[in-house]
Amino acid sequence: MGSSGRWTLWTLCLWFTSQETVALRVSTRESSLEVVQGDFVVLPCSFFTSSPLSRLNVIWTLAPFFSPETPIQVIVYDHGQVIEDPSLIGRVGFTGIPWSADIVLNDTRVSDAGVYRCMVNNPPETADPGIGELLLSVLAPPSLPVCQWDGDIDSGGSVTLSCSVAEGVPTPEIRWDKINPEEISLPINMEGDLSGSVQIVNVSSQTSGLYRCSATNLLGTENCYVNLSIYSTTDSSSGMLLGVLLTLTMSLVMLVLMVLLLWLHRMGQNRRQREGKEEEACYNEIRYTASLMKRSFV
Repeated sequence: MGSSGRWTLWTLCLWFTSQETVALRVSTRESSLEVVQGDFVVLPCSFFTSSPLSRLNVIWTLAPFFSPETPIQVIVYDHGQVIEDPSLIGRVGFTGIPWSADIVLNDTRVSDAGVYRCMVNNPPETADPGIGELLLSVLAPPSLPVCQWDGDIDSGGSVTLSCSVAEGVPTPEIRWDKINPEEISLPINMEGDLSGSVQIVNVSSQTSGLYRCSATNLLGTENCYVNLSIYSTTDSSSGMLLGVLLTLTMSLVMLVLMVLLLWLHRMGQNRRQREGKEEEACYNEIRYTASLMKRSFV
């Protein structure tokens, strides 16, 4: 091969090498990010291209954790225009387009968590669109748990205390305690990640008290309460006996009052009869005396 052939081959190799060097490249600079619910977060996406940016196309998508099989389009930059997903209008935007594909997400929510993909295309480059990927976790304190009880609260029965929480990231730890009259930690049966129950068998009056369910993660603790009152057979019998005694006492008092009223009524009648007889005798005596005086004058 002559010198001219070697020069041509060297030129071609240099040209291909330069094309590989300037091919479109995308980098997210971070593989995963965390943000507290309600705060803002910047999702980075850098790209390098050798072509003018007049036909730059950037697409951000999200595969949510709760529905990874149905990704949504977050925001798009296409030929100078920005298009936001309707559900994210006012919460998402580019920070440096067209020089950077970074976006900011405001007022973050648990539903914003998932896998974000940044896809950059810049014609006339023929290379496949560059794609960057990162995972976003949105931390949230536990929501207020809901406490319930079910079962037989008569002595000897069985009671189940249940507690459930709607959300919390990381997943909250659920705990049951009896806090009154004394604090006792209770063994718990987890029913999935966000609910737990306690079963109490052969309940008695000592089971009565205030019970607390706590849902705790890195961002805080929320509580709910159940006030449990156990009715024992002894207490019921004592109550019935007290009721019978009270009824008998009231009946006896009423009987005494009735007898007293009858006695007073009878005494009143006898007194009126005696007073009537005395008045009649006095009248007869006066009349008899008057007749004697009349005869003496005759």
